[in-house]
Amino acid sequence: MKIYKLNKEVNLKALMEKIGVDKAGVEIMSKKKCEFVFFIKEISCGAANILKQDALSIGADVALPKGVPNCKKKYFNAILLCNKKQLEILSKKELFQPFGLKNLAFKLKEFINLPKFEPKIMGVVNVNDDSFYEGSRFKGVEAIKTIEKMIEDGAKIIDIGGVSSRPGSVYPGVEEELKRVKPVIDEIYKTKLYEKAVFSIDTFMPKVLEYALSKGFKIANDITGLENDEYAKVVSRYKAKVVIMHKKGDPKNMQDNPFYEDVILEIDKFFDERIQKAKYFGIEDIILDVGIGFGKRLEDNISLIKHLEHFLHFGYELLIGASRKSMIDIIMKEEKISTTPNERLAGTLAIHLEAIRNGASIIRCHDVFEHFQAIKVFEKIRSFVV
Repeated sequence: MKIYKLNKEVNLKALMEKIGVDKAGVEIMSKKKCEFVFFIKEISCGAANILKQDALSIGADVALPKGVPNCKKKYFNAILLCNKKQLEILSKKELFQPFGLKNLAFKLKEFINLPKFEPKIMGVVNVNDDSFYEGSRFKGVEAIKTIEKMIEDGAKIIDIGGVSSRPGSVYPGVEEELKRVKPVIDEIYKTKLYEKAVFSIDTFMPKVLEYALSKGFKIANDITGLENDEYAKVVSRYKAKVVIMHKKGDPKNMQDNPFYEDVILEIDKFFDERIQKAKYFGIEDIILDVGIGFGKRLEDNISLIKHLEHFLHFGYELLIGASRKSMIDIIMKEEKISTTPNERLAGTLAIHLEAIRNGASIIRCHDVFEHFQAIKVFEKIRSFVV
């Protein structure tokens, strides 16, 4: 049995029809306004019937496919609808039930008090010539000027990268990467810019990471999600914060027909495993990144953005990085409009504001001033109480 939290604005009618709820049930339950909506996969017939009765007894509800009461199949998918108080009661009630409902209770408990974090901007500075967005490429003194402007415009974090991880890119080697980033890292250290913002190094190489951390950097942004044990040791030794990002495949082939049975559950399992690995190496300060565009189809990217809040159950900040990415172009091509990275700022802002609404708190972007303004206006409107 597996469970994940859905956005409460999910199309309940379509979802219930998909799992086979009878028409009368669809009509009744699709009109309900719920604080929490959970999708439960592969729940046994016995567990489903008990959960349904327990939910109804406290005013919540469970949408089940036709045939569950008579156990026509061994396993089903289900949808749990409840408010916070009902979730609290149910997470205690199911502790004493059979058929795996005890484990479900533990999982439900993780969603009762999801953490909230203040949104902050991570500005992107690439010191290489092949990043997909030309406007993010800088070198030497030019990079330092850009960093200073980003800090002035509202960036709390600056992410420095020396190699491209765009689809189709090829890694140039650790010595070349270090050669590119070293002058900028040295200048940041020399001018003590690390006192004005938190600096992150976008690398999966332990040697490059160690050099940056030794010069005042505080965050290790790892697109491989702590795949390398030596990398984890360096993060631990410097007591740095790590960004664990999910990707499928390598940059050179990750967009060659990626496929997921269930993208949310697959990434949830990945995060669980890598968080345990981080803790094994003594790393406690963690950020999670679902990896928009890294081995994902359009529907995967949209699903992750829409249901992003699910991943808050781990208790860590969520980073989103969709800045000027190709998913915007794919969406616009449905309108017969083709876009270049230079033309995707509006789409970027739309994605990032929706991600904030759904739990993201670190926005990795190229356009700091525009994001700072958009987020401040968005937060003001969202917090207005009259």
